[in-house]
Amino acid sequence: MDKSKTTKIIDAMIAKDYFSQWLGIERIDEHEGYCKLKMQLRPEMCNGFEIIHGGVTFSFADSALAFACNSSGKHAVSIECSISHIKSLKAGENIFAIAELQSLSNKIGIYHVRVERENGELVALFKGTVFRKDKDWETD
Repeated sequence: MDKSKTTKIIDAMIAKDYFSQWLGIERIDEHEGYCKLKMQLRPEMCNGFEIIHGGVTFSFADSALAFACNSSGKHAVSIECSISHIKSLKAGENIFAIAELQSLSNKIGIYHVRVERENGELVALFKGTVFRKDKDWETD
């Protein structure tokens, strides 16, 4: 069975995305304008309060954004991102990032990313605005 265009794009991206690889993300679901990732939190991701560093949660959501916003076939890069940390996280927990397209024009896309615990509890809300380049992803 032939892989979908979205899957081929994300395959190409993650092959060179060493930071997302270091995070240990697992792809759960993906289609145009959407990406769901899973990650297990590790002790080296903790800050001095023994909770997961906010930058880890931000980076996880940013990876979901990257995959979702490129899934439509055009190269896209973030130009503005923000996050609201709602609950703290601990090493050993599994979390999910669910990125969904909210608005899309020829040059600009807006995505929301929910970061949740396994039980669906919301731990962070991330908003990303991306610039869509003229360059298309080649998936053949």
